[in-house]
Amino acid sequence: MKSHTRQPFNLLIIEDSDEDFEALRRIINQVSSFPLSIDRCLDGDDALDFLNQEGIYSDIKTIVRPELIILDLNLPGTDGREVLVTIKQTQKLKIIPVVVLSTSANPQDIEDCYQSGVNSYMLKPMNISDLKDSVKTLLDYWLKAMILPSTINF
Repeated sequence: MKSHTRQPFNLLIIEDSDEDFEALRRIINQVSSFPLSIDRCLDGDDALDFLNQEGIYSDIKTIVRPELIILDLNLPGTDGREVLVTIKQTQKLKIIPVVVLSTSANPQDIEDCYQSGVNSYMLKPMNISDLKDSVKTLLDYWLKAMILPSTINF
Protein backbone atom coordinates (compact mmCIF):
# COMPACT_ATOMS: atom_id res chain seq x y z
CA MET A 1 0.00 0.00 0.00
CA LYS A 2 1.15 3.50 -0.71
CA SER A 3 1.69 6.02 2.03
CA HIS A 4 0.77 9.66 1.94
CA THR A 5 2.83 12.51 3.33
CA ARG A 6 0.64 15.35 2.14
CA GLN A 7 -2.09 17.68 3.23
CA PRO A 8 -5.42 16.21 4.37
CA PHE A 9 -7.59 14.55 1.75
CA ASN A 10 -10.59 16.66 0.83
CA LEU A 11 -13.81 14.73 1.22
CA LEU A 12 -17.25 16.06 0.29
CA ILE A 13 -20.25 14.37 1.86
CA ILE A 14 -23.60 15.17 0.28
CA GLU A 15 -26.13 14.05 2.88
CA ASP A 16 -29.35 15.71 4.03
CA SER A 17 -29.82 13.72 7.24
CA ASP A 18 -28.04 15.31 10.20
CA GLU A 19 -28.10 12.00 12.06
CA ASP A 20 -26.58 10.06 9.15
CA PHE A 21 -23.97 12.74 8.53
CA GLU A 22 -22.88 12.91 12.17
CA ALA A 23 -22.62 9.12 12.41
CA LEU A 24 -20.59 9.04 9.19
CA ARG A 25 -18.34 11.91 10.28
CA ARG A 26 -17.63 10.32 13.68
CA ILE A 27 -16.84 6.96 12.09
CA ILE A 28 -14.60 8.54 9.45
CA ASN A 29 -12.64 10.33 12.17
CA GLN A 30 -12.34 7.07 14.16
CA VAL A 31 -11.21 4.78 11.34
CA SER A 32 -9.16 7.09 9.13
CA SER A 33 -5.43 6.48 9.36
CA PHE A 34 -4.60 9.91 7.95
CA PRO A 35 -6.08 13.40 8.14
CA LEU A 36 -9.22 14.29 6.21
CA SER A 37 -10.88 17.60 5.57
CA ILE A 38 -14.64 17.04 5.44
CA ASP A 39 -17.10 19.39 3.77
CA ARG A 40 -20.83 18.77 3.77
CA CYS A 41 -23.66 19.80 1.50
CA LEU A 42 -27.26 19.28 2.60
CA ASP A 43 -28.87 18.86 -0.80
CA GLY A 44 -28.14 18.54 -4.48
CA ASP A 45 -28.49 22.21 -5.32
CA ASP A 46 -26.08 23.17 -2.53
CA ALA A 47 -23.62 20.50 -3.71
CA LEU A 48 -23.63 21.74 -7.29
CA ASP A 49 -23.16 25.32 -6.12
CA PHE A 50 -20.28 24.20 -3.90
CA LEU A 51 -18.58 22.22 -6.66
CA ASN A 52 -18.99 25.02 -9.21
CA GLN A 53 -18.27 27.83 -6.71
CA GLU A 54 -21.61 29.46 -7.49
CA GLY A 55 -24.40 30.93 -5.39
CA ILE A 56 -23.34 31.39 -1.77
CA TYR A 57 -19.94 29.88 -2.66
CA SER A 58 -19.12 32.31 -5.50
CA ASP A 59 -17.05 34.66 -3.33
CA ILE A 60 -15.25 31.94 -1.42
CA LYS A 61 -11.88 31.41 -3.07
CA THR A 62 -10.63 28.99 -0.43
CA ILE A 63 -12.91 26.10 -1.41
CA VAL A 64 -10.74 23.17 -2.31
CA ARG A 65 -12.11 20.75 -4.87
CA PRO A 66 -12.91 17.44 -3.18
CA GLU A 67 -10.77 14.43 -3.95
CA LEU A 68 -13.65 12.07 -3.18
CA ILE A 69 -17.41 12.60 -3.00
CA ILE A 70 -19.75 10.49 -0.90
CA LEU A 71 -23.26 10.99 -2.25
CA ASP A 72 -26.66 10.08 -0.83
CA LEU A 73 -29.26 9.42 -3.53
CA ASN A 74 -32.40 10.63 -1.79
CA LEU A 75 -31.86 14.36 -1.40
CA PRO A 76 -34.39 17.18 -1.31
CA GLY A 77 -34.57 19.35 -4.43
CA THR A 78 -32.04 18.14 -6.96
CA ASP A 79 -31.64 14.50 -5.93
CA GLY A 80 -28.44 12.47 -5.86
CA ARG A 81 -29.11 10.88 -9.23
CA GLU A 82 -29.22 14.30 -10.90
CA VAL A 83 -26.15 15.45 -8.99
CA LEU A 84 -24.24 12.38 -10.19
CA VAL A 85 -25.23 12.96 -13.82
CA THR A 86 -24.22 16.63 -13.60
CA ILE A 87 -20.86 15.84 -11.99
CA LYS A 88 -20.01 13.20 -14.57
CA GLN A 89 -21.05 15.45 -17.47
CA THR A 90 -19.07 18.47 -16.26
CA GLN A 91 -15.54 18.59 -17.64
CA LYS A 92 -13.87 20.00 -14.52
CA LEU A 93 -15.76 17.71 -12.13
CA LYS A 94 -16.03 14.35 -13.88
CA ILE A 95 -12.56 13.26 -12.76
CA ILE A 96 -13.61 13.32 -9.07
CA PRO A 97 -14.49 9.83 -7.84
CA VAL A 98 -18.07 9.57 -6.57
CA VAL A 99 -19.24 6.89 -4.16
CA VAL A 100 -22.98 6.52 -3.66
CA LEU A 101 -23.81 5.55 -0.09
CA SER A 102 -27.51 4.77 0.00
CA THR A 103 -30.14 2.69 1.74
CA SER A 104 -31.57 1.79 -1.66
CA ALA A 105 -30.88 -1.76 -2.78
CA ASN A 106 -33.16 -1.24 -5.78
CA PRO A 107 -31.40 -2.87 -8.76
CA GLN A 108 -32.62 -0.05 -11.02
CA ASP A 109 -31.01 2.60 -8.79
CA ILE A 110 -27.75 0.67 -8.79
CA GLU A 111 -27.76 0.18 -12.56
CA ASP A 112 -28.74 3.81 -13.21
CA CYS A 113 -25.90 5.05 -11.03
CA TYR A 114 -23.32 2.92 -12.82
CA GLN A 115 -24.78 3.98 -16.20
CA SER A 116 -24.32 7.59 -15.03
CA GLY A 117 -20.67 7.05 -14.15
CA VAL A 118 -20.62 6.39 -10.40
CA ASN A 119 -17.30 4.93 -9.27
CA SER A 120 -18.76 2.79 -6.46
CA TYR A 121 -22.17 2.04 -5.00
CA MET A 122 -22.40 1.02 -1.34
CA LEU A 123 -25.42 0.10 0.70
CA LYS A 124 -25.74 2.11 3.89
CA PRO A 125 -25.86 -0.45 6.71
CA MET A 126 -28.49 0.05 9.40
CA ASN A 127 -26.20 -1.32 12.11
CA ILE A 128 -23.48 1.04 13.39
CA SER A 129 -20.87 -1.72 13.57
CA ASP A 130 -21.49 -2.68 9.94
CA LEU A 131 -21.40 0.99 8.94
CA LYS A 132 -18.03 1.36 10.65
CA ASP A 133 -16.67 -1.67 8.76
CA SER A 134 -18.04 -0.35 5.45
CA VAL A 135 -16.60 3.13 5.96
CA LYS A 136 -13.19 1.71 6.89
CA THR A 137 -13.24 -0.42 3.74
CA LEU A 138 -14.28 2.60 1.65
CA LEU A 139 -11.48 4.79 3.04
CA ASP A 140 -8.86 2.06 2.80
CA TYR A 141 -9.81 1.41 -0.82
CA TRP A 142 -10.10 4.98 -2.08
CA LEU A 143 -7.48 6.72 0.03
CA LYS A 144 -4.87 4.03 0.60
CA ALA A 145 -4.99 1.53 -2.25
CA MET A 146 -6.04 3.77 -5.15
CA ILE A 147 -4.17 6.63 -6.77
CA LEU A 148 -6.59 9.52 -7.00
CA PRO A 149 -6.30 12.04 -9.83
CA SER A 150 -5.58 14.83 -7.35
CA THR A 151 -2.35 13.13 -6.21
CA ILE A 152 -0.82 13.22 -9.67
CA ASN A 153 1.33 16.22 -10.53
CA PHE A 154 0.68 17.32 -14.10
